[in-house]
Amino acid sequence: QVQLVESGGGLVQAGGSLRLSCAASGRTFNSYNMGWFRQVPGKEREFVGAISRTTGNTYYADSVKGRFTISRDNDKKTVYLQMNGLKPEDTAVYFCAVDSQSRYNWWTSPGSAASYDYWGQGTQVTVSS
Repeated sequence: QVQLVESGGGLVQAGGSLRLSCAASGRTFNSYNMGWFRQVPGKEREFVGAISRTTGNTYYADSVKGRFTISRDNDKKTVYLQMNGLKPEDTAVYFCAVDSQSRYNWWTSPGSAASYDYWGQGTQVTVSS
């Protein structure tokens, strides 16, 4: 069992920044691949970014590449999503997710929700124009 708690969401103006945090309870956090997704009402959950368990390789959706940065601190069992240059279309509930199975082929589809086992409750990000 892995529990995830997101924090750091809020209301910002377009062009502003936010840093989201996701604290995990997993015993072997350093072995987990981690991902960030977002969702708005009436739409499917959308991939935002991911970071691998070993090398820390990162993956991003084209819509956020160059603006968002994902990182992790294994000692703190926390993954971060630094969001810069926020746009109104970034408004959504942001979720972190964990691949607790440490899938050998996770890297082939880090943007797929099926590659993750546990999800946080989400944190709201609202960007005003």
